[in-house]
Amino acid sequence: MAVRRPAKNQPERFEWTPENKSWCDAQIRKYPEGRQASCVIPFLWRGQKQEGWVSIPMMEAIARQLDMPYIRVYEVATFYTMFNLEPVGEFFVQLCGTTPCMLRGARELREVCKTAIGPENRVSDDGKLSWLEVECLGACANAPMVQISTKDSDHYYEDLTPEIFEDLIARLRRGEEVKIGTQHPQRHTSDPEGENTTLTDPSLYDGSRAQPLKEIPNAAPAE
Repeated sequence: MAVRRPAKNQPERFEWTPENKSWCDAQIRKYPEGRQASCVIPFLWRGQKQEGWVSIPMMEAIARQLDMPYIRVYEVATFYTMFNLEPVGEFFVQLCGTTPCMLRGARELREVCKTAIGPENRVSDDGKLSWLEVECLGACANAPMVQISTKDSDHYYEDLTPEIFEDLIARLRRGEEVKIGTQHPQRHTSDPEGENTTLTDPSLYDGSRAQPLKEIPNAAPAE
């Protein structure tokens, strides 16, 4: 795995919004005295949702807040790839490049990212988009797929083709609503394509095949 370092350009300071400050105070109260450091991952995640990424001033503020050494917060933030160590676009595209997605077209989606957004780990000139290739996101049955994150949400977009993906990016850039989940026109969630072909007999579910317990051979006596 590549070494992860904070961005060179850092903000001067970090402050929680009043809403997030209240949220942090509530989380700290869940832990016994001296165990507040257990909040470090939730705090980093909340901070990232507030700012879009994790800065050094944010890590320093969290270290003071949780009464723990700054280096411990730094270790967590740089270890977990879920934390962005540099600014990202309004829509942060995380492209799964692991084997199932790679076999189903992730390489072609990567080329779409390069042409429609720009270089990896760079925010587009309009500030709308950035992208990063990541490891498995757990939607292998719907490969290839991406996760697109904003300050308010993290959604999967699955069963992509280069054409569908390029159109999806263009609509996000224009501020249009985009369907979440599978992009296949004839698929429901992770179901196989097309209509159901097995277990379609209604009698399997309407109780007509049920037998009283006493009529089942070798059944244990009812208590």
